[in-house]
Amino acid sequence: MDPQGLKAIPLFATLSDEDLKLVSTYVSEVSVSPGKHLVDEGDYAYEFFMIQDGTAEVIRGGEVVNHLGPGDFFGEVGLLERQKRNASVVAQTPMRLVSLSHWVLTRLRKRFPDAFARLREVTEARR
Repeated sequence: MDPQGLKAIPLFATLSDEDLKLVSTYVSEVSVSPGKHLVDEGDYAYEFFMIQDGTAEVIRGGEVVNHLGPGDFFGEVGLLERQKRNASVVAQTPMRLVSLSHWVLTRLRKRFPDAFARLREVTEARR
């Protein structure tokens, strides 16, 4: 992935160019079609996603509880808390996403504590 593309994601916006280059070697880019279930409530969490383009709905208990768009991220609660997914996320438009696996997230957490402090703040606010 292009390291400068990560700068558009608020979680990584403050990283240096050198750090962005390192992070870019660990992330995967994913493109999905409308209607694609990105994560399903009750499933085990293995990935964390950040939205580059497109929109999605967050569904909990069968009801839409939020809408997500570029710059938003999801899936961090399950990874950070080692819990099952607390909601489903479904693509509403074509989307481009960046994903990190649990293993990579854990590894990068040690290297970029400020970014992950922001991630933790968002996680606490979503509870």
